Formats: sequence, C-alpha cells, structure tokens
Amino acid sequence: MTVTEATSRSSDDSDKRAPLFELAAELIRNNIAQGYLYPGLVLQESALSERLDMSRATVKRALEIIEDEGGVARFSGRGFVVSNPLSGEQNIPKREDLRQIELDLTTLDGSAGKPSWLRVYDDVAYYVTRCPVFGGYRIFEGQMAEEYGVSRTIVRDVLGRLQERGLIHKSRTSRWIVEPLTSKKIKDKYELRGILEVAALSSAKLPTEQLRELADEIRALSAQSAPTPAQWFSVDRRFFEMVVLTTPNEDLANYATNNRLALEACQAAFFSLGLPPDTQSILELAQVIELALAGSIRAAESMLAMHLKKARDRTIAQLKITAILPPPSDFPSYLQFT
Repeated sequence: MTVTEATSRSSDDSDKRAPLFELAAELIRNNIAQGYLYPGLVLQESALSERLDMSRATVKRALEIIEDEGGVARFSGRGFVVSNPLSGEQNIPKREDLRQIELDLTTLDGSAGKPSWLRVYDDVAYYVTRCPVFGGYRIFEGQMAEEYGVSRTIVRDVLGRLQERGLIHKSRTSRWIVEPLTSKKIKDKYELRGILEVAALSSAKLPTEQLRELADEIRALSAQSAPTPAQWFSVDRRFFEMVVLTTPNEDLANYATNNRLALEACQAAFFSLGLPPDTQSILELAQVIELALAGSIRAAESMLAMHLKKARDRTIAQLKITAILPPPSDFPSYLQFT
C-alpha cells in the first residue's frame, strides 16, 4: 500500500506479491466470468473462505471490492449474491455447497492459501488504519492468529511493524492499542505538515514537465462534478511525490512521509463511509504548482501553507460527521472497541 494501505514493502521480490484479498477478488472475478459462480448464486463468506483456504476477513474484503464493481450484491439472507452480468440485476437466489462446487483456482499460486507476514500485514493494516475515526480499539493477538491461521510469532512481527510506523502502540500493561483519532491529533499532524512540507518545497528539485501535466489533469478533473476517491488520492500522492519528496534532504522527506500516514488513512476511511472527495482541495494543489512553475517559490510556499490549514479544517469537519455514526459491524473479531 501507499499510505492508504500503510504497507512497508521488502526489497525482496517474494514480498512484492499482491495482498491476499486482491488475489481472492481476481479469483472470484474469473470464476464469475467463466460461469462457475453464476448469476443468482449465493456466496456465503464462511463457506467460500473454506473453499479458498483463506480467512473470512480476506474473502469479505474481496467480495466488497467486487460489490463496488457491480459483480455481486448484498444478499438479505446473509452474504452476497452473484449479479446478472447483462442487467446487473439479481436472479432468484440459489444455494449450493460452495465447499464442493467446481472452481478455477489457477490464478492462485501455491502459497496463496497460506498468508505470509506481508499478506497478514496488508489485511491488518487495512483495518487498523480505518478504525481510529470511530474511537479506540484493542488488538488481541490470539484472535488475530486464529483469524489468519498463522503463529503468534508472525502476528507479533506484524504488530511490531505497525508499531514502528506509529499506527498502533503497546500500553503499559502490554496491550496492543489503536488510539482514537481526535481533533487535537489532526491539528498536531497538520501543524507538522505545515513545517515539514513547506520546508521541503523550498528546496525541492521540481520536475517541471510532470508538474505541468498534473496541473492540466487537475483542471480537467475540476470540470467534472467531483473526482472519485481514486482520482483524488492519485492527484494528492503525485503532488506530494513531486513537490515534497524531491527535496534532497532525505530525513526531511522521510519525516514528512511518516507524518502523513494516519491522515491519509483517515481520509480513506472517510471515503469508505461515502463522504465525497473535495474538488477545492485539489484545485489548491494546482495553484501551488502554477506558482512554483512561475518561479514564485515564496508565494507557492504560502499557498501550500494555506492549503494545509484548509485541509486541516475540512478533516476535522469530516471527523465530526463520523462521530455520530456507529462503528462498522464488519471489523474482524481481533479488533475490539474500547
């Protein structure tokens, strides 16, 4: 993952495989396309997870991805049902033993059903980065090990890596804790962004042509009713990479990157709840680019500082909206609300 997925990748090629939920989604897509999972078939997470030798959390995430694509729909009787590929409508629900039906499993490699630390990390990070907007959570090692079918050693390795990224911490009583995201934390992180990112811009080696292309893309997006979450994140990340990460000060770049983790994860959580991306936010980035390309670096720095203050206020406003919403019911059992 980038910051949204909060994944730290190893340089070893064996650790660059797609997260298990993405492999599961691709497998389910292929089997729908080939007709093994046909329109109207009820897909229960428990049975499908046994059939694929994956955790229920992994299968559920895969089905949610395909639901967003229109390939399956929520089934009132529990689980999901395969949609009609022509009309998108549901047929009469049909139940089969998913543990026994024929499936094409060729898209899975030999180890896909046995998650590595990286695949467990990807899945855990997905939830850990989204739950703080709803409050504090405690992580239970034993239930996590059971959820993913791995040893406590792997679980502790994963949790240790999340701790290194500042996404979780260990309490005085040795409990793994995900702290709630508060207005004060948002203010503190944006205050630090204002210091780090503006300083990085002042020394950045700006890639002129790529920035012009990004500014043109933003103008085109602004003509739409609203950018999609994927488009919004793409613009925001590329701006950060070209304007902040091109500073020759590596320590400054690293601190700026780590400081964004919780905020980008927070934004992803807001999007997952249906809050729309803000067009004005990316238009402000275009203004920073235009000033920088015109050689007005001081003015660009001032615009970036103003953008970050407005982004801070928007994020706090979004957090207040989520305060009236109940926590999602589909968080894995190893994450317990405190």
